[in-house]
Amino acid sequence: MKQRTFAIDTPTKVGEMITVAGWVHSRRDHGGLIFIDLRDHTGLVQLVINPDRAEAFRLAESLRDEFVIHASGVVTERGEGLKNPNIASGNVEIVVESLEILNRAETLPIQPFAEENQAGEDLRFKYRYLDLRRPKMQEMLKKRAEMYRRMHQYMDTRDFIEIQTPILANSSPEGARDFLIPSRLQENKFYALPQAPQQFKQLLMVGGVPRYYQLAACFRDEDPRADRLYGEFYQLDLEMSFVEDGEEVRQEVEPLMCQFATDFAGKKLLDLSDLPVGDGSPIPRISYRDAMETYGSDKPDLRFGMKLIELTDVFAETEFGVFKNAECIKAICVKNGASLSRKQIDQFTDIAKSEGAGGLPYIKYVKIKHPDEAQGYAIPITSSDFYGYDAISPVAKHLSDRERKSLIDTMKPEDGDVVFFGADTRSVVNAVLGRLRNEFATHFNLKDPSVVALAWIIDFPFYEWDDHGKKLDFGHNPFGMPKGGLQALESAKTDADKLAIVADQFDMVMNGYEICSGGVRNHNPAVLYKVFDLLGFSESYVEEKFGAMLNAFKYGAPPHAGCAFGVDRILMELIDETNVRETLAFPKNGSGVDVMMDSPSTVDPAQLRELGL
Repeated sequence: MKQRTFAIDTPTKVGEMITVAGWVHSRRDHGGLIFIDLRDHTGLVQLVINPDRAEAFRLAESLRDEFVIHASGVVTERGEGLKNPNIASGNVEIVVESLEILNRAETLPIQPFAEENQAGEDLRFKYRYLDLRRPKMQEMLKKRAEMYRRMHQYMDTRDFIEIQTPILANSSPEGARDFLIPSRLQENKFYALPQAPQQFKQLLMVGGVPRYYQLAACFRDEDPRADRLYGEFYQLDLEMSFVEDGEEVRQEVEPLMCQFATDFAGKKLLDLSDLPVGDGSPIPRISYRDAMETYGSDKPDLRFGMKLIELTDVFAETEFGVFKNAECIKAICVKNGASLSRKQIDQFTDIAKSEGAGGLPYIKYVKIKHPDEAQGYAIPITSSDFYGYDAISPVAKHLSDRERKSLIDTMKPEDGDVVFFGADTRSVVNAVLGRLRNEFATHFNLKDPSVVALAWIIDFPFYEWDDHGKKLDFGHNPFGMPKGGLQALESAKTDADKLAIVADQFDMVMNGYEICSGGVRNHNPAVLYKVFDLLGFSESYVEEKFGAMLNAFKYGAPPHAGCAFGVDRILMELIDETNVRETLAFPKNGSGVDVMMDSPSTVDPAQLRELGL
């Protein structure tokens, strides 16, 4: 093939003989002239084939969409009125002298360029190699590559050393199911695909590596969802030695995320300086407790307010049955909520019930209009008109005059607002109102896609109550360092004491998604034994699961800390996707199936026999 010219470069080649190659994007026969829109990875260019080029014209008559061709011809300016401002090469066309079909295409099972009428996910994923021809998919692949380049550049300039850790690893209890791989050479023994490089990167710190990173593939057998891939995902994994405070890690890495929000994605970084921020940092630090109490979530979306307001004291002496026996009472004020229909409120009530609520009490505030209001006369406030509002709700009549006034003073509703209540245990109230806060924000379009709100959630509880298993479990992972070290662990005698232990662990959240998790690591064998002992695990269990790390810690392990960023989830949010599966070249579907490669699949019985299965 002669030297190839790309479509985007053709306007600079007027009068020259060039060769182009690509796919037939469309073909038009205008009775004597055939026009071909040729597509390559840079865009479109128009080919013109005249009948006097007999062989080229004959081939052009047989062309169909997505045939692969190359053509040679002279670049000419289009005539006045014939230019196409919608494409970069729209001022020129190529008058073809020779044409060759490199490959033919059958009728496509999906239409990659019909953006308004896309096939379903399974069909697109089955023919992903066709789906990837879409401009949107091509742009996604470029953005992912650019993200990787930026990550490499950032880490390299800060003296991090890129190191690959094993894919065939050992099984360890890190919060999700392992993918197990039977060993042929060691019958009845199994490798596990790593849920994260956690143990390996800590061992690198023991090995004297000052700063490590990699773009790591991680594997977890977790149910997929819109923001979580099934099976495999990718993270920017990093660790720093001689670090004893999580703030040092946070300050080291947060400029990269700010750059991604602004330079990479072209979005505005939301000013959250009204919240506590780090030294010289634009990103707030919010304790786990404050996040749960204020936003009902440990990954709050801070692009909008709608905070959870504590009302337990307001209703301390209430006679209203729904509130009277509740451990905790909180509310959120939904601006313009009066526009919600009864049916819509019922739908939000169903959401509240799915989070454990018995119902969804509310008060709709509509300002009373006085006949003399236009003339500026004062409106007398009486208890009968709910302090200037018509309170539309079955709840209002059950409240005392003091409760009505305190409620307005605390919630500060405006005309057309609705106050929604949660009354139950504190954990249920936070979960219910936290979920509703997010759902209302979606309904009222409060999540500005042009804005990125970043925050660090810090001081996570080391242990948490597993309601399903009816027992204590690790809050994040067992490799963190509890604040207070061994002394804090040894002084914990009851479950309440254990739940009060705080870990120097942290997450970064972006627009309501957790995009990073990290912390100061445990480098002391005695502490590692104790964190498991408090959950009833023996020293032999710890040695069996973490023997390599325990042994390494005995030979001079430095203090160290690190974190890992979820690459796929960050990219999803920054390119305005709503499903993380759209950030991969070859994703599995929502059931964890690769419908293109038919995976998972059965295997030959002989293979199983080789593995002793």
